[in-house]
Amino acid sequence: MSPYLSSTATKAEPEPSPLPRRPRAPRRSVRRRRERREGPRACALNVREVAVETRRPGRARSAAAAAAMSSGPEPGPGPGIRPGPGTGPSIGPGPGMPFLPGCAIKDPTVSAPAHCTPFPREPPRIKKTSFHRCQTMDFKNGYAFFRLPREGVGGDTLFANQLSQDELDDLCTKGAATLTYGQVKRPAPSCFTPAFVAYDKKVLKFDAYFMEEVAISAEEHYRIRQVGLYYYLEDDSMCIIEPKVKNSGLLQGKLMRRHRVPKNELGDYYHWKDLNLGIDLTIYGRTYRLVNCDSFTKVFLESQGIVVNPPEELVSDPYTEQRRMPVQKRTMPTGPDPFRQFLAYDTKVLRFYAIWDDTNCAFGDHHPCIIHYFLADDTVEVREVHKRNDGRDPFPVLMRRQRLPKIFVDKNKNFPSCVLEITNHEVQEWYSPKDFAIGKTVTLLGRTFFIYDCDKFTQDFYREKYGITDFQPVDVNKKPLEKVPQVIPPYNGFGIPEDSLQNCLSLFPKPPRKDIIKMLENNLKVLRYQVALESPVPEDKNRRFILSYFLADDTISIYEPPVRNSGITGGKYLRRTKVTKPGSTPENPIYYEPSDFTIGSTIEVFGHRFIITDADEYVLNYLERNAQSFPAATVQSIRDHFLPRKVVVETTSSGFPKKDLDDLIVEVQKELKLQAPFDTRQFHEAFHHCDKEGSGFLDKTRFLTLCDRFNVPTSTILLKKLIDYCSCDEDKVNYRDFLRAFPSDLFPEAEGQGQQLNSQLT
Repeated sequence: MSPYLSSTATKAEPEPSPLPRRPRAPRRSVRRRRERREGPRACALNVREVAVETRRPGRARSAAAAAAMSSGPEPGPGPGIRPGPGTGPSIGPGPGMPFLPGCAIKDPTVSAPAHCTPFPREPPRIKKTSFHRCQTMDFKNGYAFFRLPREGVGGDTLFANQLSQDELDDLCTKGAATLTYGQVKRPAPSCFTPAFVAYDKKVLKFDAYFMEEVAISAEEHYRIRQVGLYYYLEDDSMCIIEPKVKNSGLLQGKLMRRHRVPKNELGDYYHWKDLNLGIDLTIYGRTYRLVNCDSFTKVFLESQGIVVNPPEELVSDPYTEQRRMPVQKRTMPTGPDPFRQFLAYDTKVLRFYAIWDDTNCAFGDHHPCIIHYFLADDTVEVREVHKRNDGRDPFPVLMRRQRLPKIFVDKNKNFPSCVLEITNHEVQEWYSPKDFAIGKTVTLLGRTFFIYDCDKFTQDFYREKYGITDFQPVDVNKKPLEKVPQVIPPYNGFGIPEDSLQNCLSLFPKPPRKDIIKMLENNLKVLRYQVALESPVPEDKNRRFILSYFLADDTISIYEPPVRNSGITGGKYLRRTKVTKPGSTPENPIYYEPSDFTIGSTIEVFGHRFIITDADEYVLNYLERNAQSFPAATVQSIRDHFLPRKVVVETTSSGFPKKDLDDLIVEVQKELKLQAPFDTRQFHEAFHHCDKEGSGFLDKTRFLTLCDRFNVPTSTILLKKLIDYCSCDEDKVNYRDFLRAFPSDLFPEAEGQGQQLNSQLT
């Protein structure tokens, strides 16, 4: 019997027996083996029955259906219940209703086995309890990817053929042409450009406004706030920005951050197709009116086929327009009204710059002050301007803020009112703004103040109320006293002029500053000269001095070598000090310099005149190394003086080595010790005495005469050889090299002898 006929049976179902015995369910393993064994057989029978029913003519199928309806239901799950295609059996609408499409529903809680066909003969009822979906997300090599589901909802089998009927028809119609003529050549796809690249930095800008209700203000009930709406084409996001207005008191700037704005509760978002001029846009409960847009926005919308509405005028805020209107000045009443005066002149203060002259008191001075006149209550305050290190206590307020009386009422002078407060009936007139002006002198509580300037607000107040236009400030700066020129007394001769001048410049004199760089560069550098004293006294003609010039500080010292039996004590003649040139003044002293010392020049030291006769070899070397710092005449003078001496040294040293000279001197000393002893000290002094110029050279005749007087055997071979070495030419002999062979300790037993020879030489 066909399953369709059994599902529409109208015969009443027999009543079940009372308390039927529940059949014993087979074991799970046995049930599974039975299902696997009977499943293919049941499917084949069902397919065969469907094919037979399909081949029957219509009249036979109707008879079979009627027979099925009269025969009653077959044993099955119950009346009106028949398994249908899908995941579970169909539930009929009830007895007497045909089993037609649309009159049955599917029970999701009942499922047929997966191996059964849609029309089993007696399908077992299986309760469906799993409704989970198959996992479609997976990871591979650390990357997430999407794969097709392998099972249906609740683990049902998915059919491999997922194509629709339209797709199957398309394959049948187009597949033949492809197999006959081959694959159709399709044009190359156009270059793909992502949206975020094509619309990068492209923004649609709309001018809009919205109305905001104001419930707590009596002057305005609503306000109009103008904003800019920006639509970003790259990601369809929007943001709203309100231009900031200074001191507006509103939270302005970005009112809505950039994001995709929801359009309705269905999950749709606003698109640029929804934007146009002259429309109301509701975003998060606030309605914006789009009134205008920029040129790019208009061109873009028109290019996409959208008709842009004409722009509207941007509505301005009525309260803001009212604030921009000039405020009408209120007419002040004729009579005095303290409350109105306070409201009109609150925080308005007149400022005057004045000088309090307190020079009449002991240790008085001119005190700079600032006078504040408060227009709100006609009170006056005086503040003293303190300066750094002015010697006064830093009290800022000289007079506290109070009303100051100008004219008092006549009262009994015997009453001690100085300690009582001043009442209104005791004052005839108080100080007012008309009593203060530039150039006026006012007396406030016994102190006299001279007003010399005021600030700009005070000038505007007097110009508007009193018509005063002259506000030229008065110069109150003290004129500097004329500086009396300081007279420097003449130099008294004690110390150097610079050091003595410090006593005239300050009460606590300080030593004059020294050139440290010069002292470090020229430390221990001394130029030594031999000088002779120019004096009319005969005893001073033969006196010789050593003049030392210290380059570190340009000081000069003079030393006199002691000479025995001369009657003059040698030693320090002049301590180290600076020496001025003749003709210099104490205000502008001029000191001696190394360029002033030449051979034969005269040096005047504190009234004594010295003639330079010789110089040290270091002087010549120093002048030649620093020739650019000295005059050429000074350097040439020293060179000319040392030229004969250099010639002798070069001539002698070129013909006789120094080592041989030393050996010769040793041989001469050995030979002299065999001769009669004599006083070598007196021998040295005799040669120096004969050399008046101090050049170190003597005539050969004079040289031999002195040797004969001291019984020096000049006829010996060694002495002749030594004299020949010391001779620079035929007439001159360098006695200094010759005296090297006669040291002072050569004959110690002959000390004190030769006094007679010395007196004869003198």
